[in-house]
Amino acid sequence: MSTINNQGLSIIREIEPLLPGNVPNIKDRIVSVIYQQAEGISAQVVRTENLYQTSLEARLDGILTSRWLGFPIMLLLLTLVLWITITGANYPSQLLASGLFWLEGQLLHLFAAWGAPAWLTGVLIQGMYRSLAWVVSVMLPPMAIFFPLFTLLEDLGYLPRVAFNMDNLFRRAGAHGKQCLTMCMGFGCNAAGVTSCRIIDSPRERLIAILTNTFSICNGRFPTLIALATIFMGSLAARAYSSMLATLAVVAIIMTGILTSLLVSYLLSRTLLQGVSSFFVLELPPFRKPQLGQILIRSLLDRTLFVLWRAVVIAAPAGALTWILANSFVADTSVFALIAGWLDPLGQLMGMDGIILIAFLLGLPANEIVLPILIMGYLSAGSMLELDSLNALQTLLLDHGWTWITALCVMLFSLLHFPCGTTLYTIFKETRSARWTIMAALIPLALGILVTLIVNQGAKTIFF
Repeated sequence: MSTINNQGLSIIREIEPLLPGNVPNIKDRIVSVIYQQAEGISAQVVRTENLYQTSLEARLDGILTSRWLGFPIMLLLLTLVLWITITGANYPSQLLASGLFWLEGQLLHLFAAWGAPAWLTGVLIQGMYRSLAWVVSVMLPPMAIFFPLFTLLEDLGYLPRVAFNMDNLFRRAGAHGKQCLTMCMGFGCNAAGVTSCRIIDSPRERLIAILTNTFSICNGRFPTLIALATIFMGSLAARAYSSMLATLAVVAIIMTGILTSLLVSYLLSRTLLQGVSSFFVLELPPFRKPQLGQILIRSLLDRTLFVLWRAVVIAAPAGALTWILANSFVADTSVFALIAGWLDPLGQLMGMDGIILIAFLLGLPANEIVLPILIMGYLSAGSMLELDSLNALQTLLLDHGWTWITALCVMLFSLLHFPCGTTLYTIFKETRSARWTIMAALIPLALGILVTLIVNQGAKTIFF
């Protein structure tokens, strides 16, 4: 008892000099003193059985949370996870698409044998089913790779180190250190990222994390970004360096999204969501051996299939609506073309055109269908299409006046436009507020219009 009393007096003596005046970071210093004293007490009564393991973990923590090495290691691991996700998903995505579109052909033959009317076949097969086929083939393989990798890092105990590294940046932005974890989850799917914001206890900071999660590029946007970067950004360099330049362009868009998340968090914390930042005490857990069975169950069942089901529910009506607009005519002009014509003046100011804008609007339910809708608009087809090679896509886009500035504006708008329908539905479920759901759509949309206007006009002034 006397030892504990002496330690308590020691803590008080350590803290007393900190109390008078306005001392910066006083909470951090008080907690630091308490932990130092707790370590001193435990050293007197607890014997460490595995000194090698303890010292190894200390050395690893010294590297992973280092001021100089922490961020480069984080960026390297993020790049590695994304590279494995994108590369590993290519073949299964193509295989899944082949199977699903083969099934579409069989369904078309079946509907023809039944004598189904053309409009019913168009709405159900060329509209709803084709939209679902693209969403499933594009979303499922990357999520089935990304979520297990993310859960593996979580199970190893690395993600708390990421939160420790990013805590200072997010606190300066008026947000919570755990927001970096929800942001990382958003790279797999923004809907899953929004759901993961439950780990933030403060309602104000949780809302900030929800509103800014859309700036994490989800796997539904990666195919469009990679295709445009390969076609236009890669062509700016010699052939030997084209793939490297295209990769750097995609990484630059990702980093722009992270910086935008910090900036918007800062603005929200000082305008619509003012308040005192909550205190975040994070005790780094020990490194653990991953439990592969639980990782697969948590990542595939709780995350992948959960998010995919929400996407399927919202993408099906979107496919039907797209087909109806493309096959409904007013004076020999489709409604799709009329809307694109109305949007064209704004699109030109933003470095794009009306067909690009309507593709983003109709792609609200799922980002995966933006590019097929865009191709459909340029080819004046009655249903969503997908070209068989990047060369064919390049020819189509160049024939419609695309330049590297157009591609850059589309990539930026893909980053900064409104969240997909699945994410908006998830935001409403999490916030129970129509107001904040609308704000979650308007904030990135306004930012996307502003940024593309500035980039387009600035690029034309400098280069033309």
